[in-house]
Amino acid sequence: MKCESPHVTGACILAPTMEDAMATPRCHLVDEVVTPWYHCVSRCVRQAFLCGEGHSHRKDWIEGRLRELVDLFALDCAGFAIMDNHLHLLLRLDSQRAQNWSNEEVARRWLTLFPVRDVAGKALPISPNRVTELAGNAAWVATVRGRLSNLGWFMKCLKEPLARMANKEDGCSGAFWESRFRSVAVLDEESLLATATYIDLNPVAAGLAPTPESSEHTSLHERIEHCQGSGTLATILDDLSSLTSDPAQEADLWLLPLEDTRAQGSCRAGMVEGCTFSCYLRLVDWTSRLVRDGKASLDPQIISIFERLGIECSVWEETVARLFVPTRRSGSHFGTPERLREAAQAHHRHWHRNQFRRVPHPATSVA
Repeated sequence: MKCESPHVTGACILAPTMEDAMATPRCHLVDEVVTPWYHCVSRCVRQAFLCGEGHSHRKDWIEGRLRELVDLFALDCAGFAIMDNHLHLLLRLDSQRAQNWSNEEVARRWLTLFPVRDVAGKALPISPNRVTELAGNAAWVATVRGRLSNLGWFMKCLKEPLARMANKEDGCSGAFWESRFRSVAVLDEESLLATATYIDLNPVAAGLAPTPESSEHTSLHERIEHCQGSGTLATILDDLSSLTSDPAQEADLWLLPLEDTRAQGSCRAGMVEGCTFSCYLRLVDWTSRLVRDGKASLDPQIISIFERLGIECSVWEETVARLFVPTRRSGSHFGTPERLREAAQAHHRHWHRNQFRRVPHPATSVA
């Protein structure tokens, strides 16, 4: 959508120009220098309920495949929601991680992703000789290293096998997913939190679940189940838990932690500094009441969370409301007006009425 004014303080979604509305190459939409964060959406063909109406087990397939791919690719998943006819992902690219892999590690990951198979189609064990052979091919390694940190290849490896499995189950052929997934660059922390909340609240907004914590096949449900399994569930219910950091809440979880503790010496990245899982859970719960009823009481604990995260309550409500209105969330970038201007400059585009317009870069203009 268009921002009403360049002075709007809330997060805005950058509306595409007519040129952008066409099939823009993914390399022009994804730039890790501008932001490593991307909200990806993929829909079933014709938006049919191919993962619902008796086919909900396919959501388990998608969730299992997602977990496998996060272990193989140089990216992190911070949020997901698997719906009856579409899929939401919040992904963080980390190409530097791939650069740190040895040639042998690149080969092993690729052979795990695309194993050699026998005549019956069964995957064969990874051969050390094959790993050594591929690792010795510098050109091949460079190509594969790039693919293992590429958003398009990640989505391809997620969607294609699942489409084949579903078609085999249905005894048919043809497209399962729409041909092109949508990716929106998320530019700042407030927009990142709002996007994560929007994704986790998709089942609630669709009327498929009464509360956020009961929404299956979402990252929030996965985080809660992890706390139950690790015995740390009580820590997210403690009155003081939203004020203190408890790393045990998200230790060893395959999803990216909500709290970014790198400033305290952690080697693992997170979403937002100071946002514990307990903070996020209360924020999602309060926002879900806005989604369901259009209003929610602002208790002192929520006020405290907003203050510590540097977010204005009214701005948060406006930002989340934008995301839940389909006609107002189309665009390629999501962030505050200031971050949108920075992204425009990084993409060598001109900022005009809160839209990107492609213009020649001054360094390449012809006099």
